[in-house]
Amino acid sequence: MNNVHYIGLDVHKKTIAFCIKLVDGQIVEQGTISTNKNELAAWANNLPPSCIIAMEATMFTGWIFSHIPLEIKVAHSEMLKAIAAGKKKNDKLDAKKIADLLRCDLLPECYMAPNEIRDLRRVLCYRKLIVRQAVQMKNKISNLLMELGAEYNKKRLHGQNYFNELLENLHDVRFPS
Repeated sequence: MNNVHYIGLDVHKKTIAFCIKLVDGQIVEQGTISTNKNELAAWANNLPPSCIIAMEATMFTGWIFSHIPLEIKVAHSEMLKAIAAGKKKNDKLDAKKIADLLRCDLLPECYMAPNEIRDLRRVLCYRKLIVRQAVQMKNKISNLLMELGAEYNKKRLHGQNYFNELLENLHDVRFPS
């Protein structure tokens, strides 16, 4: 187990800072890679076989977690801030701190759901958004009709056929000038 490499990743939108350390804390390599999937895969393929990777939970964590076929631990971001708070802060230092916390077994891990669950959550999130926007639009249409004094059937209002009928009969509604 002495040849284990501990890798800390500080993930951002366009770049990932990394730091690779040995058990004794010696830095093997550190640098920055792009968040391009091909470049990340090429980097991951060149890693030593006995390595453990850790990164902070961000909105980009999911695809990186799925894309790298190695053991990855995800750190709880709020707990990580409490443990590794410091005055000096930059990407390389953050990657070093994450590698050190992993190496010393002090990384505050959080649960990372499987790909299928994350995909379902994403679909449900977008479905919720679409339903909310559809309801808002329906309410705006009915409010506009009430404001103009138009008669309408509330139960049929949002059906396409009824809406076309309603548009044809709106000639008797006087719009404010």
